[in-house]
Amino acid sequence: MAPAAVSTGPGHVRFIPLTYDPADSQASALKLIHTIAPHWANDDTVEFVRFTDGITNTLLKAVNRRPGLSKADIDREAILLRAYGNGTDILIDREREAANHELLMKYHLAPDLLARFANGMLYRFVPGGVAQPKDLPDPVLSKAIARRLAQWHATVPCVPDTRNSTTSIDLTGTSNKAKIANAAPGKPIPNLWSTIQKWILALPVGTEAERERQSKLQTELELVVKQLSQRPGFGQNGLVFAHCDLLSANVIMHNDDDKPFSVSFIDYEYGTPSPAAFDIANHFAEWAGYDCDYADIPKRSQRLAFVREYIETYAQLSGDELDIERETTKMMQDVDDFRGVPGFYWGIWSSIQATISKIDFDYASYAELRLGEYWACKYEQDGTRAAAGKDMPLREVTWASE
Repeated sequence: MAPAAVSTGPGHVRFIPLTYDPADSQASALKLIHTIAPHWANDDTVEFVRFTDGITNTLLKAVNRRPGLSKADIDREAILLRAYGNGTDILIDREREAANHELLMKYHLAPDLLARFANGMLYRFVPGGVAQPKDLPDPVLSKAIARRLAQWHATVPCVPDTRNSTTSIDLTGTSNKAKIANAAPGKPIPNLWSTIQKWILALPVGTEAERERQSKLQTELELVVKQLSQRPGFGQNGLVFAHCDLLSANVIMHNDDDKPFSVSFIDYEYGTPSPAAFDIANHFAEWAGYDCDYADIPKRSQRLAFVREYIETYAQLSGDELDIERETTKMMQDVDDFRGVPGFYWGIWSSIQATISKIDFDYASYAELRLGEYWACKYEQDGTRAAAGKDMPLREVTWASE
């Protein structure tokens, strides 16, 4: 079969003018795979493995089980097809995602991005074991994640998005673009804060209750930005290139016999300039898994081991002369202060997903759980919980444990 026409899209990655159709998964996926692997077109040994760890996108692994190939050979040739979830362009800038992937490729922190198509992308499979939430407390794994995250933060630059230059925006206006650009004054966009602002503006406002909810979250964002956005920290202007979605399913474990244990990260759609403390706090929040089992989040001693490993690696890779103990103490405090922000971030995200996603997942309940993390942290930090004589929530109890 003749390959479809392939054009060059933004950046240097090929664009295939085809669409993955979940209603005709096999046929539409094969068309895409055959476009970049035409030598597979006559093979009847091509099959797809569906991954189900995510709650946003469709992820398929295309493998060609030709006779005589070892599992390692098959995995080396495997291609991942990721089709975007319904309506997720509201949440994720897909051009920025592709730029993130290309940037990470330059620093050997991402697999080859082979092509983009109308509603997704194709890239090389990363061999290894996918971590599970129960794996994250393992000290060897946790330190490996800390080292890899420090490598991201210390070596990958925060490249400005020229499409969102503030020079073309009336920053004194009241447009949504102005609100997004002004989310954290003085910070280049996009960044963590402008992303949250964008999501708040995308929340449903069809009812009075929805409008009140949006207004309440907007007020909270402004408070959090005032408290946290201007803190000094690693990177340029206190921002590093952050993954922002470092749950267990995005950690690939490499346990090769002839190499030291290591990890790599996948899925870069939420990557953006962010305070390093948010990226670390978000990873700690993900120890609870999708079920939000707050007895599983890391205790202080576990966080300290992670942060010390992170700081030592960051110092080595950045070339900065750092006082390891002082920086470790500071980062521990920053992560502590940021511990409620991931719940705020993902609670808003899930509130939008509840209105657009066709995936079988209870986003509305998940939104309330995640936002509950933010409120619990806020009420602990400002003394409201103690003043009311209420019991400390499980997440806060676990977090405070040694």
